[in-house]
Amino acid sequence: MLEDWLAPKAAALEARGLTRRLCVRAADDDLIDLAGNDYLGLTSDPRVVAAAADAVRVWGTGSTASRLVTGTTSLHEELESDLAAYVGQESGLVFSSGYLANLGVVTALGGPGTVLISDDHIHASLVDACRLSRSRVEVVPHNDVDAVAKVLAERNEPHAVVMTESVFSVLSDAAPLTSLAAVAAEYDAVLLVDEAHGLGVTGGGRGSVWAEGLAGLDHVIVTMTLSKAMASQGGVVLGPRILREHLINRSRPFIYDTGLNPAACAAALAALQVLKDEPDRPDSIHATAARLAAACGVPPAVGPVVSVPMPGPRETVQAADLCLAAGVRVGSFRPPSVPDGVSRLRLTAHAGLSDADLERACAVIVDAIGQVS
Repeated sequence: MLEDWLAPKAAALEARGLTRRLCVRAADDDLIDLAGNDYLGLTSDPRVVAAAADAVRVWGTGSTASRLVTGTTSLHEELESDLAAYVGQESGLVFSSGYLANLGVVTALGGPGTVLISDDHIHASLVDACRLSRSRVEVVPHNDVDAVAKVLAERNEPHAVVMTESVFSVLSDAAPLTSLAAVAAEYDAVLLVDEAHGLGVTGGGRGSVWAEGLAGLDHVIVTMTLSKAMASQGGVVLGPRILREHLINRSRPFIYDTGLNPAACAAALAALQVLKDEPDRPDSIHATAARLAAACGVPPAVGPVVSVPMPGPRETVQAADLCLAAGVRVGSFRPPSVPDGVSRLRLTAHAGLSDADLERACAVIVDAIGQVS
């Protein structure tokens, strides 16, 4: 039965060059990594590794249950408190992934009586959150503040949530946060900002919401992931304390999910401390991103991602394979992962990449693009 059902779907993907396959990564490979999201280069940092290992020895390998049963440890609360203070928010609540943090806050705020206004480039986790929310959803053109204002002005619902990313994950461009926050305030709406690619990168590491003076406003909510710059796993929702209490009582992805394991909490805490102690690390990300963009002939990125348009999905995969064979790992993004339907090589800038490795990576990428274009 499954063969008859799924085989035609697989064949259709293959014919369009959109089949995805898992690629096993060896722990000791010597590739230059421009595909992963370890922006601050802390995943293998001895301080972060030691913190995670110590947490395993103290707490064991799992959190044992949901956060409302036995899954909340002192590490969870310390991480929530420290991260909230660092990015200028009143409180935070840790989820077991960034994906669940977005699902958790949107579905807890959504439902009848709430309209969700979504930028058409937002992450899949927010798209799925909209689908599950039981709210009316309005998708607006990318970074179009006037379109947001129009929906807000014409709405019938008493509540509204405007959703955006601070730095978008594919194009690596910035949202007009100050304008969006002003429009949201004017129309008594909430602004939800996904800082997955801002934490540890923009605003000296504190993120774009902090950089634009919006941190701590009672109508601005922030979500962050711990799996990128924080070299760990998990997600956090940050905002007013009353929001935290609402999520504890109403967010199904929080209530019914096993809590984030203590080792991940400890690793994120250690990474956050490194960022505090070494505030110049984000500068290295931007310098690397600028060199990658210049080499590939694309506009400079606001965040850590350099997006290189390609002729099509097959050429994108071929170029990525050529880079891999030459010792450089890059991302290959194809529909539906790209919001505008344009396949791209996706290069992620990492702090600590040596000049020699960066120079070699640029040469390999340019050569691969030339071979397939």
